[in-house]
Amino acid sequence: MNGKLRLVHADITHQDTDAIVNAANESLLGGGGVDGAIHRAAGPRLLEECRKIGGCPTGQARLTGGYNLKARFVIHTVGPIYSGGKRGEADLLASCYRNSLQLAMDNQIRTISFPSISTGIYGYPIEEASRIALVEIARRIESFQEIRIICFSAKDLKTYEAARADAGI
Repeated sequence: MNGKLRLVHADITHQDTDAIVNAANESLLGGGGVDGAIHRAAGPRLLEECRKIGGCPTGQARLTGGYNLKARFVIHTVGPIYSGGKRGEADLLASCYRNSLQLAMDNQIRTISFPSISTGIYGYPIEEASRIALVEIARRIESFQEIRIICFSAKDLKTYEAARADAGI
């Protein structure tokens, strides 16, 4: 495949890719931000499936159905809570992207939409998080038809565009 990366200012719950990625908490049972929005849009069957999974450690990823979403699948990944960058946060965040992409490849997912993982309530600085995301995605882009990074705000989109230009991706 000849992968294409798109940066988009949009609502991730409206994406029509094969899968969307949920920036989840370890319980996988919903919460605020992206996680809450995905659970509300997908409907109660997503919560039922997540209960059966039994959680997900930080840096790992789990796959569920998409239910009422346009996406057939949801890949749940748990990003690190930012604590100044001295507790392995960069490695854990990179692991979120690597494990999500590997899970997608293992399940023949060709198009995928990511949010900006850990940059909301978990406090990860978006300038650093965007570079980590883009580097990890660039390593696997050729395995996909399309990967989108869905930015919640126009400001976030500009940060990702600047990071992409700096990285030459």
